[in-house]
Parts: sequence; structure tokens; C-alpha cells
Amino acid sequence: MTSLVLASGGEFVAPGVKDFFPPAIFGSVDKPMVLLVLSVIIIGTFFIVATRNLKLVPGKFQFAAESVYDIGRNSIAREQIGGKDFKPFVPLILTVFTFVLVNNLYGLIPFIQFPTMSHIGFPLAVSVLVIYPVYHYVGFKRHGFVGYLKHSTMPPGAPWFVLILLIPIEFFQKFLLNPLTLAIRVFAAMFAGHLLLLVFTLAGEFLLLNGGVTVVVAPIAFLFAIALTFLEALIMVLQAYIFALLSANYIGAALAEEH
Repeated sequence: MTSLVLASGGEFVAPGVKDFFPPAIFGSVDKPMVLLVLSVIIIGTFFIVATRNLKLVPGKFQFAAESVYDIGRNSIAREQIGGKDFKPFVPLILTVFTFVLVNNLYGLIPFIQFPTMSHIGFPLAVSVLVIYPVYHYVGFKRHGFVGYLKHSTMPPGAPWFVLILLIPIEFFQKFLLNPLTLAIRVFAAMFAGHLLLLVFTLAGEFLLLNGGVTVVVAPIAFLFAIALTFLEALIMVLQAYIFALLSANYIGAALAEEH
């Protein structure tokens, strides 16, 4: 493809990190910030409207809301936290799941086409400022300060000479690494997926408009872009599910009686 582009005398400039930082709309407010606020409005409106007139036999809108709620409550919170402790955390897990999902799906909506979670600051804020304090708070509350540190860093039955190495590793993982990996996972998936879509879409457009023999190759780039769009849609949903799943898993592990 490169040789065809060069043969036609054109030069294709591939998209990069700069394309993830759109210019400010007003003041210091840019597109990702507006989309983030819009996602909260969308989620709140969706659940308010869907639950405004609940019926025993749900309509399509109520059924959609109940399905999303069932995923957050039963498939994630109950499974990961346990039937005894999960109920207080259902609103948090449901909110995290829908929040990440909507901000991911922005990448597929025409004229928006920007997954907000491709900015590392947003998933990092959810992970470090919301999930991280919650699961450590409930752990300290359940086990006490010393008890939770022991619970988190000292697996029962481990010999003392193994604990010398295991305690700092477990402490680093539980108190430093977990919130970072939680955020980086969804960020990396959204950033890489959106970048690939940009590459194939813009390359197809360039090849089509550049004229000459490159026009023949343009449909291939567009076909790859379409295939990647379907794959990206699946990844967007999975990443939102995994983010909520791991959040619930951390809370469940902090509350568990055993390591």
C-alpha cells in the first residue's frame, strides 16, 4: 500500500496521539470533557425514564433497563462480592459499568466518534478516586487496620521465609498496582482500537481521493475499517464489563474472611 501511495506522488500522514487531543470548545473545556458530562446526563435520563412507569410486563425500554441492572447486580456484584455483602455495592457497580460503557460507545457514534476512556485521566480518576478508596475502606472497616494489612499481604499457610518476599510484592500489588492496571486496561483498549479505526478510515479516504491506481486499494482499507468497527464494539462492551467486574472483585476480596 505504501508503494502505491508513493507511486501516485501523494503522502499519507498517519494519525497519532495528537488526534486524541481536540481543540478547546470554549475556555479550557474540550470535547472529551463535554462528552463525559453528557454521559452522566444520558445514563441518568435513561434510568429515570425507564423506571418512571414500571409495569409487571415490561415494555422494550423497561426491559432494556432491567437487563442492564441485572448485569450489574447479579452477573457482576453478586458473583464477585458474594450474596451476603453485595447489595450495598450494587449502585456503585452499576454506575461504573454504565459510565464506562457509554463513554466507550461514543467511539462508534457518528459525528462524535471519540471514546472518552481513550484519555488515561478519565479511567484513572474512576479507578484511583472511586474504586480504590472504596475497596480499601471496606477492608479496613471489616478487618481493622492491622488485620486488613495482614489479610491483604500475608496468605495463610505461607512459610515465614516466603513471606519476606511475598509481603512487599502483595503490598505493591494491592495498594499501588491494582488501581493503575484497572485504568490502563480500558485506556489501552480504547486508545489502540480508536487509533486503528482512524488509520484504516483515513487511509481509505486518502487512497480514494488521491486518484490513480490507489483507488483500487481504497475499498480494502474501508473493509478493514468496517470489520474493526464491529470488533471494537464488542471490545467496548467487554472492557466496560471487565472494569466493573474487577472493581467488584477487589471489593469482594477486601471483604472476604480469607485471603
